Amino acid sequence: MPQKATFYHAGCPVCIAAEQQVAQALDPRRYAVEIVHLGADKVRIAEAEAAGVTSVPALVIDGAPYHINFGASLADVRGAV
Repeated sequence: MPQKATFYHAGCPVCIAAEQQVAQALDPRRYAVEIVHLGADKVRIAEAEAAGVTSVPALVIDGAPYHINFGASLADVRGAV
């Protein structure tokens, strides 16, 4: 059974590039990747923060956040309309 991985992003160019190059590169036999667009699904920002995410794009695997490059802080995502 694949391990869950959650990729959080805000839809910015840096985030989209990371999604295409990192999240999609994970072996689907090992990881079930959920893509979460925090700009469109702001109710999940608290979930991302609880997982240790401080900026996006970020990938959370087995409770450990991995920050990839820098697109935006979660404070910026929260404040975006």
